[in-house]
Amino acid sequence: MARVVKVFRTLRNHWKKSTFAVCVLSYGGHWLYGKHCDNVLRREACLEAREFGRQLISPQEQLRKATVILNPAASKGKANRLFERNAAPLLHLAGMEVKIVKTDYEGQAKKLMELMEQTDMLIVAGGDGTLQEVITGLLRRADQASFSNTPIGFIPLGSQNSLSQSLHSQTDNKVKHIISATLSILKGDTVPLDVLQIQGEKEPVFALIGLRWGAFRDVASSISKYWYLGPLKTMAAHWFSTLKEWPQIHQASLSYQAPIPRPPEEPAVKPPRPSLIYRIIRRLKLYFNPPVEEPPKEEMPEPWEELQISTVELSIKTHNRNPVVRRTEDSMQVCVEPETMTVGEFITIGREKVQDPTLCTARGRKLEASACQLSLPQEGAGFYNIDNEEYEAMSVEVKLLPRKLRFFCSTERKQQLLLQTY
Repeated sequence: MARVVKVFRTLRNHWKKSTFAVCVLSYGGHWLYGKHCDNVLRREACLEAREFGRQLISPQEQLRKATVILNPAASKGKANRLFERNAAPLLHLAGMEVKIVKTDYEGQAKKLMELMEQTDMLIVAGGDGTLQEVITGLLRRADQASFSNTPIGFIPLGSQNSLSQSLHSQTDNKVKHIISATLSILKGDTVPLDVLQIQGEKEPVFALIGLRWGAFRDVASSISKYWYLGPLKTMAAHWFSTLKEWPQIHQASLSYQAPIPRPPEEPAVKPPRPSLIYRIIRRLKLYFNPPVEEPPKEEMPEPWEELQISTVELSIKTHNRNPVVRRTEDSMQVCVEPETMTVGEFITIGREKVQDPTLCTARGRKLEASACQLSLPQEGAGFYNIDNEEYEAMSVEVKLLPRKLRFFCSTERKQQLLLQTY
């Protein structure tokens, strides 16, 4: 008992050192426990991936080929280590022939897609910038019609992974997020996604999320300069922006076409083939009474509606946020934020848009369109954000390519998105 009392007395007399030691031990214990949990997740995922590799294939079948476009510079240079530790073992254990291609500089993924050979699946390991480059390079190919049927997997390794919210269950654990995305590729469940074709003066750029232009976009790109303000940097960036210029109005001319009716979906199960006698009778009827072919109807082009807009921000986005919802029309959403906005509203809404860049406020004007033309002034137009990548703003034509690409999606996330629609 005397020894215990002596220990407590020593701790009391050196309470500063004791407090520091307790903090260090607590942090170290928490760090070690987190590493242990990550290793347990990796072990369970490897066991699950091994089951895919043990499946028998016929002698005529070949191993599935997977081409991985990896951006090692993503996530501040940590992407290569994250991929090698969490995703690569699962792909190899699943019994696939994996070909990993690493990019060395910005824009190289577009060039690599021009040289890519036919593969069973394409896997993009990186962030929004890597994915946008791969999609643009893929759809610029002369034979893009056949390559666009290749299923695409997205392993979120970047600092911004906007599309991952639509494909994988969300979690704060980076390791669990990567493992979940990789396992969804192995399971093979896919969803079709819309693509925006943005045509300017140069070659077209393709996007899966959308395009932003305006004051909120400009402020969001400058938030990192105020890192020294900590949690107040977002609010400070918007407030300082209003001190430099107010109101921040952007004017342009917008022309758009109405949405296109979506064709009925083909049944998942094909009807049984009719009997031989029925097919012979039907052919005889068609032979003796051939159908009269009607001349094709000339389709009238959809009229363009033109608007002169004056706004704080304009955004054009796809409906890929919830790709499983059933819609009767194929369209993209155009959001025109109101020009009449107070400084307080600008700061409040700006903080919300940093969390969700696709947000359209209640006062914003929403339009559904299948194509639109945006004409900007020649000088002082600023910059676009296309899938979180910066481009020089210019007059562009944006066209919707409905359900152009198929992406691997986890079954759990599909069920969550279906529940949100009800």
